[in-house]
Amino acid sequence: MIAVKDIRHKVRRTQTIVPFGVGGIIDLRGESFVAADIRSWPPVAEPVESPRLAKKLHVDGFRAAPVIPSGKAAYTTRTGPVYVRFPRWLFCPQCREMTYWSSQQEVKNKQPSCKRCSGRPQLAPMRFIQVCRAGHMADIDWRRWAHSKGEGHHQRQCQVKRLRFIATPESSGLEALRVVCVACKAGRSLAGISRKSILQQMRVRCTGGHPWQRDTDEAEPCGESPQAVQRGASNVYFPITHSAIDIPAPAGTDQADEDCQAVINHPLWPNYREALDGPIADAYKIGIAQACEVSEELVDSLRREYSDAAASTPEGDGPDEDLSVAEWAAFSAPESVGDSKTFSVRRSCLGVGPSEPVSMQTLSALVSDVVIADRVREVRALEGFTRYEPSAGDGDEAEGGRVVSVNTRTRARWLPAVETYGEGILVAVDEERLRTWESLAAVRDRTRRIEDNLNASFKADRLRTKTGPALLPRFVMLHTLAHHFIRQLSYDSGYNAASLRERVYARSHDPGSGLPPQAGIFIYTAAGDAEGTLGGLVRQGRPPNLAETLIRLLETAQWCSQDPLCADSKGSSLANLNRAACHACTLLPETCCEIDNSLLDRTLLIGDGEIPGFFREVVHAAIEESAAAVDLP
Repeated sequence: MIAVKDIRHKVRRTQTIVPFGVGGIIDLRGESFVAADIRSWPPVAEPVESPRLAKKLHVDGFRAAPVIPSGKAAYTTRTGPVYVRFPRWLFCPQCREMTYWSSQQEVKNKQPSCKRCSGRPQLAPMRFIQVCRAGHMADIDWRRWAHSKGEGHHQRQCQVKRLRFIATPESSGLEALRVVCVACKAGRSLAGISRKSILQQMRVRCTGGHPWQRDTDEAEPCGESPQAVQRGASNVYFPITHSAIDIPAPAGTDQADEDCQAVINHPLWPNYREALDGPIADAYKIGIAQACEVSEELVDSLRREYSDAAASTPEGDGPDEDLSVAEWAAFSAPESVGDSKTFSVRRSCLGVGPSEPVSMQTLSALVSDVVIADRVREVRALEGFTRYEPSAGDGDEAEGGRVVSVNTRTRARWLPAVETYGEGILVAVDEERLRTWESLAAVRDRTRRIEDNLNASFKADRLRTKTGPALLPRFVMLHTLAHHFIRQLSYDSGYNAASLRERVYARSHDPGSGLPPQAGIFIYTAAGDAEGTLGGLVRQGRPPNLAETLIRLLETAQWCSQDPLCADSKGSSLANLNRAACHACTLLPETCCEIDNSLLDRTLLIGDGEIPGFFREVVHAAIEESAAAVDLP
């Protein structure tokens, strides 16, 4: 557990990344806090190794928040990340008096309480705050709000900061809530506070700061118009996270040897592998050898072995491709990598024999490979966040909210991260049949319309890091399959849907890149325990369980309680990036999906009257078998 200032307040280590990472708001016991940036993190934060992810994000490494043993928070000397009280405007639920709570008023292990009322009731935080597209956040100037519709000179010029937050019985909703000045009796209801230009009409400017900034920190000039939003609204905080699965060295290297593993896990190892022979490569080799206390010959030999084994599946040039290509190569050819403490995979199959029903045999022909991951390690890192609008891509000129780094003063040389262990199932589909299906005009036309929406979307740059330069029909189809797979596994495996995650391997590549095509999905669970999870997914990946699960999910995908509206949809979700997909049939919790529940379409999965879905023949065969099994009178 990670201690907040009050030792009774705790958050899990994984929650320090999402949803209560830097800039995120957390409500605890009627109090509200915001996570400060990594400058407040203790120096004893535990290092997390992930060289591939560090190279992609251009940082030196990662750190995880220190764990405070359960029940020992009062006795330990460790401190976790700092959470600052926000908003600072509080009110008493009895007398309705408002108080601006300063850091000097904080008392350890004490909640803010009203000093005017008997019994000292706990103060409650105000519901509304102000944010802007540049990522800044602050309290609303409630004194200015109360006097913004003042009548007469004495109300407009009143400087008294004693306010009351009252509820009137004459009306309902926000109109019933008023902020009133105790001195001059000026007041204003909260009606219309959510309008986009309400603060701009009051000539309120963005403060250019963050709630955790010190008094000595200079506010950043900001020309954005602040917007009033509810403290718990979904657009207050959009975390930007990245993840990578640990991939061991190719088979043939002695993974049991601790020296070899230490060399491969060294942060400079990826740089040394890609460096040309010369003084720079020699410097990397010497540095790794000295740090790992091994000979330079061992470092050089591991480099040669790794290069030879990876020559058949070269990695892409871009950092985003490096992660997916290496992971797909390891999963699609599990015998090419050696087992390690963090990565153990093996081939499996659907186990469909010639005596099985036609639906099972049709499914077996479409699924080319099944890989069971008994143990995988994932590193999840928080790069930054945006407010009010999601980020559209890199650069200040990009549409959408501006990305705020986890270090708001200087360039972050390390990022907060967490390592998790789990299990999973990879399902790969037949490449030849997939290409034949993708060549159909109806399939290409439907995907083209989705891609047109993608190109016009503010999320285009970010989603392209997953889809590749072109959106392929396989990506939408496999992404939809992954969502239905998770929903079905939540019934069959014992894990709830929120504890499962997806990785879609279906990205396109630039012509002439020489990279192998991808056509698979990996569904896995990750838990904070170093021992991993309980084996529910591994059990479901064995025959005949997996084939039965796939048949059931395809049958379920035919029906949605929102049909025909859902099935006939020409565009849904943000920027119309979905087609036949809604919360009733396809969408998942945000923690499950790697691209924000976008690019989903049941039609490409199972088909309709005009468009042949990839698994249409499986669904038709299953329906005929179900009809034949019914004894008609």
